Parts: sequence; structure tokens; C-alpha cells
Amino acid sequence: MRRRWVKVLLITVVVLAALFTAADRTAVHYADKEATQLAEEKYGYANTTDGHVDVTIEGFPFLTQAAGENFGHVKLTASRFTIDTTSNLQGGYLHVDRLHLDLRGVRVTSLTARSAEANLVTGTLTLSYEELSGVLSRLTRDGGPLQVSRAPGSNGQAARVKVSGTVGGTALNATGTLLAQGTELSLTVPGVESAGNVWRVGLPEGVNFEAARATADGVEISLVGHQVTLGSSRFGG
Repeated sequence: MRRRWVKVLLITVVVLAALFTAADRTAVHYADKEATQLAEEKYGYANTTDGHVDVTIEGFPFLTQAAGENFGHVKLTASRFTIDTTSNLQGGYLHVDRLHLDLRGVRVTSLTARSAEANLVTGTLTLSYEELSGVLSRLTRDGGPLQVSRAPGSNGQAARVKVSGTVGGTALNATGTLLAQGTELSLTVPGVESAGNVWRVGLPEGVNFEAARATADGVEISLVGHQVTLGSSRFGG
């Protein structure tokens, strides 16, 4: 009789655990979707037909974290969204290949306003040489197609890039600088007058670019923020 009672108890515990897990996963899936929608609305990460945004709340159980309105680790990944020059110059659009954010110590500050704070945010933003070549070609006056590629000498927030092509009928072979400061990117190339344009990236308030470097595949920009406010930014509000 006792063995039967123990067996029944074990089965009950297993069933309850399974139901709790299913409820937990359903809840976290819904929360992920809500957070993704918020990121799309607030920061403009879904402004292209082939763009993609994904927010994932890590850790188990989710329901316990939600009850305390504190989440240990949240990941955000956005790809193929577009940023424009600060002056909205025609042809100045630039596709961001990928933005990845790791948010640690996330605390919900307002359910109604859908806002939160994170103790620490780190991440990377990647720009391809193909996209940099395209925007530079579009913005260059009296120039032909320009090709951007890797150059040695990246330092701090300045990534060095090689630019080749023709400008005003003259061959160009120069080293330019992509500078990442605050939430703004600027590209300057000697001999290319219209290359000094500035792009602003929508990032959570308190997150800034930390360093930039030219890699084999593109320019990779690291970013960091402490005591970051989520749900608002200096770009898009």
C-alpha cells in the first residue's frame, strides 16, 4: 500500500512539474514577443522587409523572475535594419548587418509604460564592407563606384578602412576612418568631399560605442552601458 502511495505521489509531482514547465515556457514565449515588439517600436529595428528582431529572456523559471520583476539575462539581436544620416541626406541610408545586446540585471520599473533598467549592457554592431561601399558610392559627388575594404591601424573608436575607385575621373586609393562615438557613426575619406556624413543608431539611453575595428568581414563596433534605461533612447524617444 505504501509503495502504491509513493508511486502515485511521484507521478503527481512529475505531472505538476511538467505543467509548470509548460506554463513557464508559454509565459516566457509571450514575454519574448512583447519585448521584441517594444524594441521594434522604440528603436526602429524592424524598418526593412528582410529585417529581423529577436529578444530572448534567459533563465528558468521565468515565472519566478517575472514575479520579482527582475531578470538576470536578456539577449537582443537585430539584423538588416536601416539607419540614415542625421541630415536625412538622399541616398544616405545604411544597412546594419547585425546588432547584438547582452543585458544583465534587468529590473522592470513600470509595467504600464513598458520600461525597465539594466545594470550592464554590452554588445556589438557590425557593418559590412559591401554596405559601406554602397552608401559611400551613393553619397560621393562626381564619383564612380567605390570599394571599401579592411585597412590596418584601427585604434580606439576609429576603424581604418581602405577606399578605392574613381572620383571626378581620377583614381582614388585612400585610407579612411569610420569613427564610432556616442551613438553616432561618421565616415571620412581623404579626397572624397561628401564622405563626411554622420549616422545615428537608436540605442537604449546610457549605451554608447566603446571601440571600433576593421575585421576581415566588416567593421565591428563594441558598445557598453551601465545603469541603462530601456524603453527610451536619444533617438526615437
